[in-house]
Amino acid sequence: MGDLQMTSEPFDPLTADLRSMGTLRRIMRELRRPQSGCPWDLEQTFETIAPYTVEEAYEVADAIERKDMANLLEELGDLLLQVVYHAQMASERKAFAFDDVVEAICRKMIRRHPHVFGSESAKSAGAAKGFWEQMKTAEPKEQGAEQEPSVLSGVPTALPALTRAVKLQSKAARVGFDWPSSDEVLTKINEETAELRAAPRTKQEEEFGDLLFALANYARHMSLDPEAALRKANAKFERRFAYVERQLQATGKSPAQSNLAEMDALWNEAKSRGQ
Repeated sequence: MGDLQMTSEPFDPLTADLRSMGTLRRIMRELRRPQSGCPWDLEQTFETIAPYTVEEAYEVADAIERKDMANLLEELGDLLLQVVYHAQMASERKAFAFDDVVEAICRKMIRRHPHVFGSESAKSAGAAKGFWEQMKTAEPKEQGAEQEPSVLSGVPTALPALTRAVKLQSKAARVGFDWPSSDEVLTKINEETAELRAAPRTKQEEEFGDLLFALANYARHMSLDPEAALRKANAKFERRFAYVERQLQATGKSPAQSNLAEMDALWNEAKSRGQ
């Protein structure tokens, strides 16, 4: 289990190489150092940091969506810090170190790309469609898993629900469990909509979930990302509602002082203007 050699030399941020990965790891060690470290950082655990890790990944995606390269630079740094943070806590438990994380991903990337890093025959064969997933499925067996993994194994429960739905559906589809076309999925959406309308209060959440699952399935059939689609719909709603607010403000009113008919007319105006 490799890691940087611990040093007794004091850390000087004025002379440290701020473009060095080693400096970032040293900063994290200092923050987690008993007695002299940061009280907040010292009390954190894998469980308390995990939500921040997920949040930072979303902020990276948001910067990409907005094509904001300056913000993407910053957010990638925040995400990288999360990796260093978890590795430092693991190192304190003597579970693994940052170098082990790097080694593990290097080995995985080489293993899953024999058409790039393998023998000449493997390179000439190229990568067949679905090869990556086949390699992922085979790995648990190679690593000594005691029981046959489920077709649906390997889809993290912490993923956003719509994204996880698509991944589960995609895995099932690879073994033939799928609607033949998007038309059948639309029929299923209509069926689920009717069931939601007819559901008693105690069953509405379940039926609503079934409808969302069917909508995610339709997105998959149409090669759409439901999470990205919903993010764009959210952004569009914000733009149009902001237009409504601006127009009302110009007349000295707020949304609370308006009514649905007036706001709906302004909403349609925003829509016609391409907001």
